[in-house]
Amino acid sequence: MRTILINTGTELLLGDVLNTHLRFLAQEIFPLGLRIDRQITVPDGEAIRDAIEESPKAAEIVFITGGLGPTTDDITREITAELLGLKLEHDPAILRAIQERAARRGFRLTDRIARQADVPEGATVLPNENGSAPGLYLPLNIKAPHLFLLPGPPRELHPMFRNSVMPILRTIVPNKSVTRRRTYRVAGMGESLVEEAIGERLVAIPGIELGYCARPGEVDLRIIGDESVLDQADAIITAGLGAAVFSRDGGSLEEAVVKLLREKKQTLAVAESCTGGALAHRITNVPGASAVFLAGYVTYSNEAKNGMLGIDPRLISEYGAVSEEVAQAMAESARTKSGATFALATTGIAAPGDGTSEKPVGTVFVALADGGAATLVRKFYFPDDRPIFKELTTQAALEMLRRAIPA
Repeated sequence: MRTILINTGTELLLGDVLNTHLRFLAQEIFPLGLRIDRQITVPDGEAIRDAIEESPKAAEIVFITGGLGPTTDDITREITAELLGLKLEHDPAILRAIQERAARRGFRLTDRIARQADVPEGATVLPNENGSAPGLYLPLNIKAPHLFLLPGPPRELHPMFRNSVMPILRTIVPNKSVTRRRTYRVAGMGESLVEEAIGERLVAIPGIELGYCARPGEVDLRIIGDESVLDQADAIITAGLGAAVFSRDGGSLEEAVVKLLREKKQTLAVAESCTGGALAHRITNVPGASAVFLAGYVTYSNEAKNGMLGIDPRLISEYGAVSEEVAQAMAESARTKSGATFALATTGIAAPGDGTSEKPVGTVFVALADGGAATLVRKFYFPDDRPIFKELTTQAALEMLRRAIPA
């Protein structure tokens, strides 16, 4: 069944709000054998009319997000009813629910709030436990496909979709053999190198759909097909990429590292200069990181390197703050002070800083201290803007640690 997503909201087109609806909805409906065939984003107001009018020719299922609120630019409900020739009927139960929610939260209701209790005749109301505007479902008819009118805020849309929309979809989507997908995440290899290693053998498998997606410091490899196809592909990927694959379920590198540390009952500390806490931030974003992450030292200045980590100023003076020697000293001090099994350290020159011919902008040293082995220090060159420089540096550090944790 062809599926279209229509997002409404001027704020989306101005770039003020990041549109995350496609990613969420596409992932939710894939297990049903559905994919988003087209996404349309329109501003608030009358522009929604053309998008809805075109939908019967292009899809059997249409999701519309936004425009269900109480303000004058929220007219998705009204336009939909008008196009389908349906009367809007006031639902007192919805209004009472809105009033009770406002009373609990201490909100004052405006005169226009009652608009949210208007329901096109024949529509199924989709309860909104996290906001005031309910969603609406209008079944397939000669004028329109299956229409789902959903709130714009993700915190309202997500639970509504899972609790109310998915059960309806299961009744209208034909039962058939559903394809599966697996996503492998690969570190330390470019997109072309991954394709060179396994691409020709994968595309030779009948019935496989293959895709690559490059990210800073990693590549996503996506395969789609039935289980037998995916198992054939898995054998090729495992043999061809080996330890470069850090996730087989789309999980992040930091998730893989935290999982390994927890399994081995090992701990980690970090000492950061050029990454300014980004490495600790990535690690602590992972649920359960408190079991393995002991301490983070952000020593951006030379004085902080000395005061917090005890780095000898003469070492910095002789070799420079951005050097193999200082990176090593930072990692070893962080490990000793924290008592962690491992410690990572970063020191480098982010753009548009002052580089030299020997250490141009983008130079960075990453050190990994391990009490059971010699400290490993690697030099990298990431001549990118500051956010990407930090992302690539933390990626390199996490990958160094992942490879060092004993199997």
